[in-house]
Amino acid sequence: MAFEPPRRLVRALGETAPDADGWLEKLPETARQAVALRELTVERVQVPGGRSSLVVLVRRADGTPAVLKLAPPRARPESERAALAHWNGLGAVQLLEPFTTEGVLLLERLHPDVSVRSLPEAKALLEAAGTLRRLWVVPPGDHAFETVAERTGRQAEAMRVTAASEPQVAVLVDAALAAREELLAAPPEHRLLHGTFRQSKVLAGERTPWLAVGPDPVVGECAFDLARLVRDRVEDLIASPSGSATTRRRIKRLAESLDVDQDRLRGWTLFRAVESGVRALRVGREKDAELLLEFAGWL
Repeated sequence: MAFEPPRRLVRALGETAPDADGWLEKLPETARQAVALRELTVERVQVPGGRSSLVVLVRRADGTPAVLKLAPPRARPESERAALAHWNGLGAVQLLEPFTTEGVLLLERLHPDVSVRSLPEAKALLEAAGTLRRLWVVPPGDHAFETVAERTGRQAEAMRVTAASEPQVAVLVDAALAAREELLAAPPEHRLLHGTFRQSKVLAGERTPWLAVGPDPVVGECAFDLARLVRDRVEDLIASPSGSATTRRRIKRLAESLDVDQDRLRGWTLFRAVESGVRALRVGREKDAELLLEFAGWL
């Protein structure tokens, strides 16, 4: 079978950096080797798939359905492996193999086309938040996960560079950076976080109704993780005449349901929305940038 990377993956990787390490070029052979080593039967490549990995639906030698995931080093797949091993299936997809191959994960098969985003908005937020709560555990004592301070420090520097050449975003960038500094001064807890949590990252499963996939794990306060969920379906929020009020209610509801401070959730929501908007602007996704920066202006 030909392991052709989906266009979405090729485009997303091209936005972040050229294929300097040749990962895309080597991907078909890497996938063939991974399949052969595990004696897997390939069903199909998941399309459109994700923006940071190739996802292949497979069956193991005993007929058990599974997912083979191949990701480049820039997607930090070994960090994902470590987080999934630590969660051990609690709230997240289960690892299925004890041995490791760099950049390759064999995972429990969920229902790849059914996410909580398919539910009505209120129900989707409720189910997503319940899943996220289960992931917030104490990290291993010897962990090597990136911290929120480290990750947002890199992002902050990139934001400053972009703001210098795009003065129309300077005010929002300044507000986001000020919020970050204040939030990092006294974090209330340090937990293992999903890192990139949103409704589309929660898929229907068999063991439990909903399980999280695709973490980019980070260690820090819970409000940072929840902040990305606040802006889910941002295009609907922007299109609604009551979008700003809906956003405020969503922050209040999510903060109360997960015992997170509202002001800290609002601050991290601002930072993450501005960071995503500035990054979208930097790579030429102007429509996405406009939506995200308008949303950030409400905060």
